[in-house]
Amino acid sequence: MKKNQMAGMICLSLAFFLTTLSLAAQEIEARGYEFLKKAVDQVSERNILASIRALQGFKTRNLLSEQKAVNFGIGAARKWLMKEFQKIPGLEVVDDGYRLPKQGNRIVRDTELHNVVAIKKGRAVSERIIIVNAHYDTIAVSKDRKFHYEDVNTEAPGANDDASGVAAMLEMARIVAPLETEATIHFIAFSGEEQGLVGSTLYARKMKQQGKNVEAVLTMDMISNIKAGNGYIDSTRVRVFSDDPNDSPSRELARYVKRVAEQVYPSFEVNLIYRADRFGRGGDHTPFVQEGYPGIRFTEARENYSIQHTPLDTMENLSVPYCADVTRVVLASLLSLACAPQAPQVTSERGAPLLGRGQGYDADLRWKWEGNRESLAGFKVYMKDTKSSYWERVYFAEQTDSFLLKNVSIDNWTFGVSAIGTNGLESLVSIYRMPPRRRAEYTFEEIK
Repeated sequence: MKKNQMAGMICLSLAFFLTTLSLAAQEIEARGYEFLKKAVDQVSERNILASIRALQGFKTRNLLSEQKAVNFGIGAARKWLMKEFQKIPGLEVVDDGYRLPKQGNRIVRDTELHNVVAIKKGRAVSERIIIVNAHYDTIAVSKDRKFHYEDVNTEAPGANDDASGVAAMLEMARIVAPLETEATIHFIAFSGEEQGLVGSTLYARKMKQQGKNVEAVLTMDMISNIKAGNGYIDSTRVRVFSDDPNDSPSRELARYVKRVAEQVYPSFEVNLIYRADRFGRGGDHTPFVQEGYPGIRFTEARENYSIQHTPLDTMENLSVPYCADVTRVVLASLLSLACAPQAPQVTSERGAPLLGRGQGYDADLRWKWEGNRESLAGFKVYMKDTKSSYWERVYFAEQTDSFLLKNVSIDNWTFGVSAIGTNGLESLVSIYRMPPRRRAEYTFEEIK
């Protein structure tokens, strides 16, 4: 038999094999989605309501407000948060504290900043970290409707901004803590967000300096308002912001959330916004993205600007059922990431993508994966047009380390590969990215 005839038969056999594997993979995935649905069903509106009410009760949680009072100010809120996390078995609770001297135009006097961190250890030998976060500090305009950062005791209940995110995080911690996860999860209530993302900036820098493998950062900030100031109501969608470019790790994390959450909770839409954050604004995912980690922001579909950063940001102006829906979306995404295998590595030791042209006109994908093979069901290979917002084609592969797409140009498509566990849960997709071309330097003498 001629070599090209044999190759043709192998390709035909492979196509049929992929079809049969696709059916098997769908059955495995269904198992994973059932697991996630059981977790999502545990979300309690009563718990979320109680947490928001308690945080609102401290009147203000301004970074520069009272540190030692029992029922007022940021110090009391911090102690309450520590106790709430400590009630949950299986979490290591840490007070991540810093001293801040007076600086800039927002930190108008020396103060302390405390992030409240609750860590659930994963069982992966090589530590993988997922960070779920919200900020517990608040701020409000003064009586003249302007910000005066020295006016630290203005009433700033912050029920939506961001007690809603903290309440969602506490609820997720209660549900996830008893479960076995591969990844380690850091549940973090940041402080100093309203002074310029201070707490998250310090924590992101620490993770980078310590060389931590942070796989994903999920930020929840304002997730309980459904009625905009112009009267529009939207209670069935949440916006997820992710930074450019189209094949960035943050963008792929956002796609992952949409794919998983809408399968698990189809009555609620994940609206992907291809922008780092709302126009001209920022959130606690931003410092992590700046350090090179994938980070996204969850925010309500409709904002009411007349209530934000005012004493009107109270329980009466938010929707607990909507907040619970967003909690379900984030929980499904978090648990899927935390229980899935680690993502494949698609670059060489020198950082070059493991992507070649095969015989010249094919896409030859290779990858490395060093996890526990007994818990691995196989891999998914993705491809899409470079202009496309979503993956367009998917192929299933067994426990291999390569995949060949015949007659597919690597110039015209974007490729990725993920790992699927025997539990039916899938890792993030590792994208083959073209490294930036270095600027050439030459030695020369100009002829005049």
